[in-house]
Amino acid sequence: MRPGVRIGVDLGEVRIGLAQSDPSGLIALPVQTLTRGPGDLERIRDLVSEHAAIEVVVGLPRSLSGGEGPAAAKARQFAVALADVVRPVPVRLCDERLSTVTAEAVLREQGKKGRKRRAVVDQAAAVVILQNALDTERSAGFAPGETLDLGRA
Repeated sequence: MRPGVRIGVDLGEVRIGLAQSDPSGLIALPVQTLTRGPGDLERIRDLVSEHAAIEVVVGLPRSLSGGEGPAAAKARQFAVALADVVRPVPVRLCDERLSTVTAEAVLREQGKKGRKRRAVVDQAAAVVILQNALDTERSAGFAPGETLDLGRA
């Protein structure tokens, strides 16, 4: 397992949920929810810099059959733009199937309802995405998903 903080990103139409790992890469924790729009990439860049992150993990929404639709295309486009902003820190796309459903279930179990749950569900989904990536790397011995290659040297 590579040591170092990773940042997890759950991209939504309106909000972006952010999570981060501890420096040992064992556990993912919620950080914040951003509103999509001008300045969102720069705020993520600042978080990556502030925590000296070694990687950013962006959720790639796939269908249950594994296919990619319009939401996946938007996530890929966002990840490419983010990779350009956080360079030379690598950006990795990881399958996020059912992450929001899992996050909603956890929040329901914690008793969060309505507006309070909606306010943190994106962060919780980012935690699920990042924790899955961390667990997969620990068990498989390599980082999951695909790293964007923007021609870095």
